Amino acid sequence: MSNNYTEKLEFDRQHIWHPYTSMSTPLPSYLVKSAQGVYINLASGESLIDGMSSWWSVLHGYNHPTLNDALTSQISQVSHVMFGGLTHDPAIKLAQTLIDITPNGLDRIFFSDSGSVSVEVAIKMALQYWQSQEKAGKHKLMTVRNGYHGDTFAAMSVCDPVTGMHQIFDNVLMKSIFAPAPQTAIDETWHEQELETLNTLFKNHHHEVAAFIIEPIVQGTGGMRFYHPQYLKALRALCDQYDVLLIADEIATGLGRTGKLFACEWAEISPDIMCLGKTLTGGYLTLAATLCRSDIATTISEGEASCFMHGPTYMANPLACSVANASIDLLLKQDWQMVVGKISEQLSQELLPLKVIDKVANTRVLGSIGVVETTHVVNVAQIQKRFVELGVWIRPFGKLIYIMPPLIIKPEEISKLVNAIKTVLTEPECFNG
Repeated sequence: MSNNYTEKLEFDRQHIWHPYTSMSTPLPSYLVKSAQGVYINLASGESLIDGMSSWWSVLHGYNHPTLNDALTSQISQVSHVMFGGLTHDPAIKLAQTLIDITPNGLDRIFFSDSGSVSVEVAIKMALQYWQSQEKAGKHKLMTVRNGYHGDTFAAMSVCDPVTGMHQIFDNVLMKSIFAPAPQTAIDETWHEQELETLNTLFKNHHHEVAAFIIEPIVQGTGGMRFYHPQYLKALRALCDQYDVLLIADEIATGLGRTGKLFACEWAEISPDIMCLGKTLTGGYLTLAATLCRSDIATTISEGEASCFMHGPTYMANPLACSVANASIDLLLKQDWQMVVGKISEQLSQELLPLKVIDKVANTRVLGSIGVVETTHVVNVAQIQKRFVELGVWIRPFGKLIYIMPPLIIKPEEISKLVNAIKTVLTEPECFNG
């Protein structure tokens, strides 16, 4: 291995701030040379099966020829134009597709740069909607504990105030109203008494609440928890009863990950506003969308400001929209439900039995998502090193070791991911305490 390799990693360690890590004692980073299919190829020679889909975004694997072609074709026409006063075919096609495939009633679309920004947009939509009706008193947000919606300021305000990683900003964040996290798991018997506190919060606070935001069915970074669809169905009814907008954050769950095209479909509900991101472009470029009902868009447009007060520079970037169109087409042209179903079946057969291991508190599977919840917090640096040695890329956090691989993964590659998890669970040095 050349000195150049060492110099690059040392420069990275000294100067580049990676997510959720310290600059004084940073977690190790691994230099990537290339990626193909489900494999991330390191400059040090290892080829790793990607169990994370690069934080849930790479749907069809890396370096996919169809997605590559979409980009190269678009780049020869126009890579970017401002969206103020201009439009283009890729954005129009993507908007048409999203209107067709998302839950009923979502027929106005605002494009933005990332998932966190799509949440900011959704929150601003909700607040400006009520402001435009001269109901400025409805200015608070309600959500559930254990939620996660991003790292920008308004998004942080609706993440769990204890487990959401943002406690140090508590004094400057908007004060939201938190309901208990949904308790009944997706495969458990539903009990109506779970709604008692939620009912009370709506009754007491609906006059000041603009919107309720929630991750449908899957609470992701807040614990990889899979909750019962009846909770979401009841929440939709409460929002209707008390005149509160319902925002569904489908950034992580959209486009098939849970076994439904959108997680809202588990409860057969439509939100008033929906956020999409992550896998929208198949993991190629950053792009997000916030969809809403037409009456929300009309009310905002006829209000005091006469427009929606937001406008990202790279809004509806043609390259991103083109690859998003290709990725969604690729998904819908295959029997994606069968593909997700086979991944789910194999994870159920191989990952769920790991619950008998001493270090394991719980295992669970939904769609192409597999989760091992441990009894001890993982030692990220050590467990990451062991996963690399075992030929896989899995990035745990807290007490969670989870996988959400690209849909093109093969059965033997799933087995290798699960076996790697099984191996580290028996190694005390991979855990703290």
